[in-house]
Amino acid sequence: MLNLLPSEPRAALTHLLRWSLLASAVALLAGAASALFLFLLQRATALHGQHPWLVWLLPLAGFAVGWIYLRIGSQVEAGNNLLLDEIRDPRATIPLRMAPLVLGATVVSHLFGASVGREGTAVQMGGALADQLAHRLGLAAEERRLLLMTGISAGFASVFGTPMAGAVFGLEVLSIGCINYAAMLPCLIAALLADQTGLLLGIHHTHYAVAWIPPLSAWTICATMIAGVLFGLTAMLFARATHAAGAAMKRWIAYPPLRPLCGGLLIALAAYCLPVQAYLGLGLPTIMAAFQQMLPPWDFFGKMIFTILSLGSGFKGGEVTPLFYIGATLGNALAPVLHLPFSFLAGLGFVAVFAGAANTPLASALMAMELFGAEIGIYALLACVVSYACSGHTGIYRAQRVGQAKFST
Repeated sequence: MLNLLPSEPRAALTHLLRWSLLASAVALLAGAASALFLFLLQRATALHGQHPWLVWLLPLAGFAVGWIYLRIGSQVEAGNNLLLDEIRDPRATIPLRMAPLVLGATVVSHLFGASVGREGTAVQMGGALADQLAHRLGLAAEERRLLLMTGISAGFASVFGTPMAGAVFGLEVLSIGCINYAAMLPCLIAALLADQTGLLLGIHHTHYAVAWIPPLSAWTICATMIAGVLFGLTAMLFARATHAAGAAMKRWIAYPPLRPLCGGLLIALAAYCLPVQAYLGLGLPTIMAAFQQMLPPWDFFGKMIFTILSLGSGFKGGEVTPLFYIGATLGNALAPVLHLPFSFLAGLGFVAVFAGAANTPLASALMAMELFGAEIGIYALLACVVSYACSGHTGIYRAQRVGQAKFST
């Protein structure tokens, strides 16, 4: 039947069928892995909430994670950056052990109170599983690149329940200012099916509500841009400080397992001396509270400090959910200054700080519409684009390259 079609439509249909099958396989693997991860993460978070004293074991947990990565995980310790490097310049198949290592290390980090996220884990599992599939199918280098991007999209979409954002994140994250449209179809299919796989396996995602979205006016546009500038500068500060903390730890402490031990000890001491329990772990209750009530204006900075210390010393998990926390609480704090609803600014900050730190403004704006409703779309896009423009060219992913500069000098 395909032979009856002209050559170009026939090639397009063949491409569609082939990549639909490949993307579906990646989606099932990544969606199932994310479902298992979110189940374990929920249990670990609940257990830590019931037993806050577990934070005293964080130094030992950090040492154990560091030692395991030193012994058997040195090839995969670069995490998301390894995936980006392999997409750009395919060399060696990503070891399958990346998936169980980062899953276990992240659950342990959350159980004992490190301030880390979950996106990095889901993306690494999706990428590692996709690359194993590519290896077993004997795919060519270019096809392997596309399948890795598909795995990133599937992991992101399934862990947050945002298939549109996940699809575009896999396209956008590789290179600042450039998108590989050849990967759009497989990334979209994988993101959609991975999200559905997680839902079928019983995963439930957090729901946020923006109480009121103001009508467009000169002031709301102006205020959104002002907030976007502050979100972008905060994103730049976070990215640079996290990289600086990691470099300082490596410079001061030669033996890798001692780095998370020392970082964990500092976090445990701070948790004992100060009321900082809200800054540990994912911080989902505080994120939700940012949409419901006014919070202390310093919450965003407190979370930033604990996340920089956790990630800089070597705990695993990722940066994205802490960035959601930082952005939502910063937006909440800006509400009285900008005379806009706090839930509205919390929603903008939620996505815009992430947009600036990850250099993914389109994915972030789509995420806002998926999480908060389409009505916030124009504001979210404006805040994310301004944040992206103001956050510099150094984001949270060191392997990200500048495909096109954000502005001419």
